[in-house]
This record gives sequence, structure tokens and C-alpha cells, in this order.
Amino acid sequence: MVFERELLFGRWFREEIVDQNKKTIEYAQLSADGSFEFTFVTLETKVGAADNVIDQITELGDWGLVADIHFTITKNEIVDEQIYAADLNDRNNYHAYKVLQLNHHFFEYQHIETNEIFIMRKITDNIGHC
Repeated sequence: MVFERELLFGRWFREEIVDQNKKTIEYAQLSADGSFEFTFVTLETKVGAADNVIDQITELGDWGLVADIHFTITKNEIVDEQIYAADLNDRNNYHAYKVLQLNHHFFEYQHIETNEIFIMRKITDNIGHC
């Protein structure tokens, strides 16, 4: 199946419950020039209390879409407001995914190696407008 690259342009969001008291939130910005910014926030959750940020990391790099294969290459990381060059020899900075579903609101994809499935939802700036 072939998916339109333009459908990925913009901001995306997903939330994953890690365990009973922890969740991870991912914000993704995929730009038309093939660059990306992914921010991962790990929160400690407590009933009746505000969530506490345990960890936050931002990755910068390149992305692409060919037919039904989405790929990312992390080139930099931002930790505690400091930018660090990623080790481009580290295989963990390269990922490929099979796109399962993609439209203007929903992006479902599966990691080629681990088979993990991720579901992102599009963030719209115009509430109430389609």
C-alpha cells in the first residue's frame, strides 16, 4: 500500500501507560523538509495529585515515508536544555516502521524489528474546523 507523505506533515500526539503510576507522552512535529522533533515526557501519576515529570528528552533528526515504510534517523538530542549530537554509529538512532493506517487524524505504525504498534493522533490548531 502507498501512503501520501503530506498526510504526516504537522504535529502528532500519543500517550502510553507504562505501569500503574507511570505514563509516557510523545509529541511529534514532522516537517515537509524531512526534519522531525520528537519530545518524550515520562510522568509519575498519582490519584488526586498533579502529574510529576520524571524525565523529558527531545530528539531531532530526519524522517521519510516510502510507500508504506516510515523511517527516522535521530541526529541530535536535547536534555536539560542542552543539545547533544547523537552517535550516528549507534543502531538505536535508526528506526523503520510499517504504516498500518494513515489519514488526516490518525497514524498507526508498527516497528519493523520489535513489532511494537504505535498510534498517534493529529493535533489541530483550529478547534471545531475540519
